[in-house]
Amino acid sequence: MKYILFLLITITLSAQNDFSARLLYGTASNKALGEILVGDIGSYPENLNVMALDVGYLLQDNSFDLPIDIYAKVGLSQFNEDAFSDIYELLVYVKLLYNIDFLDNRIRFGFGEGFSYTSDIIRLEHLEAQTIADGKTSQFLNYLDITVDFDFGKLIGYKPLDETYMGIALKHRSGIFGLINGVSKGGSNYNSIYIEKNF
Repeated sequence: MKYILFLLITITLSAQNDFSARLLYGTASNKALGEILVGDIGSYPENLNVMALDVGYLLQDNSFDLPIDIYAKVGLSQFNEDAFSDIYELLVYVKLLYNIDFLDNRIRFGFGEGFSYTSDIIRLEHLEAQTIADGKTSQFLNYLDITVDFDFGKLIGYKPLDETYMGIALKHRSGIFGLINGVSKGGSNYNSIYIEKNF
């Protein structure tokens, strides 16, 4: 893991910055998506966490004549299921990043939408589904990636680290109220921190 982090930090910038790579670590939350978005992040009593590596390709910058960058992204996650076997996840999604430049730095607000497929049912989703009579689970679900970050290189004034972003993320899987595979409850939320490098 320290080698991956070192690699992300030491990648030199190219002229285009068409690619991105992100390393993420998150812990499970017992709160719903809406609760987390208003600041009630919660935590789960069991030791359930996730590590993920995402890579992206810039499809369009300054889209719609606004400071919005659009990326196509793929990712691989490993869920630490405490006493249970680890579970792996494949992600494919599109992400919009709204850029705000001020005080010699950049803040980005991100929203990603796509699909998630796991090698087995995540324990958190299994436990959540048990709270309703006909709770269903699925390995294939909708995926949301909601983020806010800042340019760490610009913050510390070290040019080689420009376009290295540090931030927080909400990693969310759900059936969109039963629209996907009949999963109305049984999704999962992971409150996360990450470092991302454009190159």
